[in-house]
Amino acid sequence: MNLSRRHFLAGTAALVAASQVKAALPTSFGPLKQIDAGDLSVGYAEAGPANGPAVILLHGWPYDIQAFAEVVPELAAAGHRVVVPYLRGYGTTRFLSAETPRNGQQAALAADVIALMDALKIEKAVIGGFDWGGRSADAVAALWPERVKALVAVSGYLIGSRAVNAKPLVPAAEAGWWYQYYFSTERGRAGYAANRKEFAKLIWHTASPQWKFDDATFDRSAQAFDNPDHVDIVIHNYRWRLGLVEGEAKYDALEAKLEAGPLISVPTITMEGDANGAPHPEPAAYRNKFVGRYEHRLIGGGIGHNLPQEAPQSFVRAILDAAKL
Repeated sequence: MNLSRRHFLAGTAALVAASQVKAALPTSFGPLKQIDAGDLSVGYAEAGPANGPAVILLHGWPYDIQAFAEVVPELAAAGHRVVVPYLRGYGTTRFLSAETPRNGQQAALAADVIALMDALKIEKAVIGGFDWGGRSADAVAALWPERVKALVAVSGYLIGSRAVNAKPLVPAAEAGWWYQYYFSTERGRAGYAANRKEFAKLIWHTASPQWKFDDATFDRSAQAFDNPDHVDIVIHNYRWRLGLVEGEAKYDALEAKLEAGPLISVPTITMEGDANGAPHPEPAAYRNKFVGRYEHRLIGGGIGHNLPQEAPQSFVRAILDAAKL
């Protein structure tokens, strides 16, 4: 057998093996969709009737749309049009231009939601999220309340202030943010780039210490971190929060509003797991930020940071109830 033919056969075998591995991984959604929206080509899952009342669900870091795998069918069955996008830097979402800054600041992520709603011709939606997604949901509700029918926010009010972030906390509280300081160094960037999946699994364990997820569940989400912009977005997000890098000037006006800690007037349900191992505010600390119809729910049973995936029925109930507020 000549060398070129041997290489061809070896390459073919490798492709077949790779496709079999990929096919063996569990899937939770049907074929994903893709749409240009703002700076991005957004990859997203969609289910339910096209003319149903819209629900948009936003994941966090280091998670992905699979956090809502058990939530989406229930909401679709209840008649909702459910849209679950990959955030910038995750999954199949891509930047439309190589020149666009790989920016992870909170206003950029919130603006992505509005751009997606415009592209999908969704005038108003119930918006729910956790972690980065909870912060984005809060920001959208604060900045564009006319676009939000109701809000479901895990861990409550997460809109950030860089001025507040500049103030030191007590050592025990600072310890919970160790990865932010790690990411502020070039060693941290290199370490995350080289070990992003191992890093994510560590965070899953520490943020949800009682969640007994299996390897297949983790692997299904970990694929989303292979996005070529993932590391840049994550590093910029955390460095921006600490004031170590700047954002984009086009978001300055939005950030000024968010920096002021705006009140949220849309009907809201906030949620918290009783075993959330990630740093998070106490409900009493943010209660006065919500000035519309409001309810807080503590979900028991050892539920951690990734509440939609750990307690999907509770999250579904919150979305359905919020839609009626």
